[in-house]
Amino acid sequence: MNDYLFLKLMGEEGEEVQCLAFLNAILGSKNKKPVKLIKILENKTFTAEIIGEKTSILDVRAETDNGEKINIEVQLKDLNNMEKRTLFYWGQEFTKGISRGDDYIDLPKVITINIVNFDNIKLEDFHTCFHLWEDNHKDYILTDAMEIHFINMIKFKKLKSGDMVNNPLERWLTFLDKDTPEEVLEEVINMDTAIGKANDRLNFVSQDKEFLRAYHLREMALSDWTTGINTAIEKEKKEIARNLLNMKLSKEQIQEATGLDIETIESLVFL
Repeated sequence: MNDYLFLKLMGEEGEEVQCLAFLNAILGSKNKKPVKLIKILENKTFTAEIIGEKTSILDVRAETDNGEKINIEVQLKDLNNMEKRTLFYWGQEFTKGISRGDDYIDLPKVITINIVNFDNIKLEDFHTCFHLWEDNHKDYILTDAMEIHFINMIKFKKLKSGDMVNNPLERWLTFLDKDTPEEVLEEVINMDTAIGKANDRLNFVSQDKEFLRAYHLREMALSDWTTGINTAIEKEKKEIARNLLNMKLSKEQIQEATGLDIETIESLVFL
């Protein structure tokens, strides 16, 4: 689920087979018409500065045989803005499809796919799909130009029983899950030729020293981001605890409100 690794597996020229299979697994899960052919739109050359930048967007962009645009993003960190963020990037991709003087009818359909490792959609399904529907007539769609998918890896991992044999998306997500046991991973790879190709690609790039250096650089950037966020959260909790101490609340009440342990709360009394 490292976004740089995902890009190397799915988002470079020559990797269309596994990208197409993954896309059709997602669309098929929602009974959408399968795509026959795609073209990878970008073959990015990433510098160390881009890979090491914590806020860089390393997305996969493609175009289908009928002109639909595809944008796939792996987002591991919850910035509490994912819904508006995905609308922004959908909008950017949508407006790229028209030039001044063109007819609006030529604007392409844009399918945005977000693979997230946190809970942002308050529904039980691990795969959700959104369109523009009329409020009182849920079966009437304004336009199919917008299609936004969320795939929640946390909810997928909690599935008590799946069906990898008949569900390609479950096979792909099992392959992408770093916690998948080796024997299950091998079963999935042997079950699906496109996943086998993705695994071959993984083994190939893993032998490249420059890739490994970039991969670890990306891991460090993501870890630095997590550390920074956790530090900021801890600092805010302590500030709230100090205010609650000044309000004469008990240590137990403050612990319940902030989640801080008693020792940490007691230490704040002397600061």
